[in-house]
Amino acid sequence: MNSEAKFLSDQVTLSQFIIEQQRHLPDASGSFTLLLNNIVTACKQISHRVNRGALTGVLGNAESENVQGEVQKKLDIITNDIMINALSRSGQLAGMASEENPDPVSIPEHYSRGKYLVLFDPLDGSSNIDINMTVGTIFSILRNPEGVEPATADFLIEGREQIGAGFVLYGPSTLLILTTGNGVNGFTLDQEIGEFILTHPDIRIPEKSNEFAINMSNQRFWEAPVKRYIDECVAGVDGPRGENFNMRWIASLVAEVYRILTRGGVFLYPYDIRDPSKPGRLRLMYEANPIAFIVEQAGGLCSNGRERIMDLKPSHIHQRVPLVLGSKNEVERIVRYHHQFDSQV
Repeated sequence: MNSEAKFLSDQVTLSQFIIEQQRHLPDASGSFTLLLNNIVTACKQISHRVNRGALTGVLGNAESENVQGEVQKKLDIITNDIMINALSRSGQLAGMASEENPDPVSIPEHYSRGKYLVLFDPLDGSSNIDINMTVGTIFSILRNPEGVEPATADFLIEGREQIGAGFVLYGPSTLLILTTGNGVNGFTLDQEIGEFILTHPDIRIPEKSNEFAINMSNQRFWEAPVKRYIDECVAGVDGPRGENFNMRWIASLVAEVYRILTRGGVFLYPYDIRDPSKPGRLRLMYEANPIAFIVEQAGGLCSNGRERIMDLKPSHIHQRVPLVLGSKNEVERIVRYHHQFDSQV
């Protein structure tokens, strides 16, 4: 067998990987695998629509706003419909919630019901779609109370109760990052055979890195602990850290997180003082919680600056939070700066 043939024969598909993992869980059932397969099928469809872009006239703004009052892109609506249609028919869901819908989405009566809840952002970073930058889909999986028709309150549980989370990057290649609570693995979509193949096993975030990502244009609104941290990084070898740092900012959460998963570093979308009624920018249920689950499973940390993200009790499904995530040492430092600041005021 030549080297290419051996490489192909050693490839593990996503379905094979999940089935193998379930063999080590005595109470595992096939329903979770079926649910993941339906999510993956929807993401393959989204990948196809995103990749064709202007060829099918799906770029640009739609004449509508979502529940957050943001102008929707045409692809926001299309990808949301793809996710809802695919998951409604899965037979594994009791209900779902989307960033684009004001309320949870019920499963139509004529479809079978299951024991899981899914929350998702169908197209994260969609503001970048018209300039051909990386966007993605983020999802979180919860258990539904057995035999109970889900209400909004059933979605409002702490992120530590998640049983699965992932995101898909639509970039030069389509890449799925997945955790079911046993580490983090990456799968690349082979367009020729239509399968996700394990290409990044057991992803671990380096504990130390000299990269940070933040929107510097907002610095006049930051709290003192964030200003302190960024000032120290910018000061480089002449500052208290004694080393140079590089800044990155893509303005696409999935792309920022994937970079941190592979190279380490820290990402900050902190609390700022522009509007006290909006304590953060990113959504707890659709973005922060699933990303936190992935980051922690890869050895990193995820905080709102003061508390662990996955310990926060949600107050509503569209709740926003500040977000600080990445290499363990850097996030610990930022949290320490917040606690020191709070003790002095």
